[in-house]
Amino acid sequence: MQVKEIMQALSLTPCSGHQGLDREITGGYVSDLLSDVMGHAREGEAWITLQAHKNIMAIASLKELAAIILVKGRRPDEDTASASDSEGIPILSTPLDAFETSGKLYQLLASPSGESLP
Repeated sequence: MQVKEIMQALSLTPCSGHQGLDREITGGYVSDLLSDVMGHAREGEAWITLQAHKNIMAIASLKELAAIILVKGRRPDEDTASASDSEGIPILSTPLDAFETSGKLYQLLASPSGESLP
C-alpha cells in the first residue's frame, strides 16, 4: 500500500515530505531507540515512534524507510520537517499511542481488503 492510502485509512496528519506520499509501505517497525531502528528496520517500512528530532531523518534515509509516523500528537520541529522535505520521506502524525497505531497498521497491511478496524 502507498503512504497516502495508509494516511487516509488511519486518519494520519501529513506534516512534511509530501512528495513521498506515493512510496510503498511494505511493513512497519516500532521503536524509540535509534540504534534499534538502524539495526533492524527494513527498507520500505513505516517507522512508528515518538521521537521527533532531526536524527530520525538520518536513520529513515539510511534505512530507506517509506515514512515516519509520530505518535501521541507529536510533530516534527522545523529542521526535521525540512530534512523530510529534502529526502522525500513523509512524516505523519497521529494522536494515538504506538500500541494502537502499530495494531491498526498491522491489520491494514495484513488484511486482503486493506481495511482496518475503527
